[in-house]
Amino acid sequence: MDIGQARNDLEALLTDTVKVSRTAGQPVLDPETGEPGETPTVVVYEGPGAVLSSHGQLLVAQVLGFDWLAQGAAWYRLVTPVAAPVAMPGDLVEVITGTGADGRTGRTWLAEDATEASTVEICRATRLTERITFAPSAI
Repeated sequence: MDIGQARNDLEALLTDTVKVSRTAGQPVLDPETGEPGETPTVVVYEGPGAVLSSHGQLLVAQVLGFDWLAQGAAWYRLVTPVAAPVAMPGDLVEVITGTGADGRTGRTWLAEDATEASTVEICRATRLTERITFAPSAI
C-alpha cells in the first residue's frame, strides 16, 4: 500500500470545513441572574475535515479499499488531515460548511479521547460524542 497515495485519497474526501475549539477560561456569572454565561473558547483548528457516523466510516473504508478505522466503537468520528493539531478530550467540534453537510451544520460534538495515534498515519481520527444543546421535549 502506498501511504502517501492513501493519505491523498482520504484528504480529497474531506470536503467539509470543521472547527475545533478548546475551553479558554471560566464562564463569567451574570450579576443579575446569577447564571453562568458562555464559556470562553479558542479555535485550535479550522479547515478540511469530516464528521462521520459509523455508516460513514464503513463507506470510506469501502472507497479506500481497506478498513482504516479497524473495529472502532465510536458512533461518530472527526477525521482531519495529519497536519491538523491533535484534538483533546472535551474539545468542541462543529461542522461549519461543506458538501452534504446540511444535517451536520450547527451540530456540536465533544472529543472523547485524545486523537488516535499509530505508527503509520493517513489521517487524524478522534472519537466524538454528540453534544445535545436543545431538547424540544422531555423523554
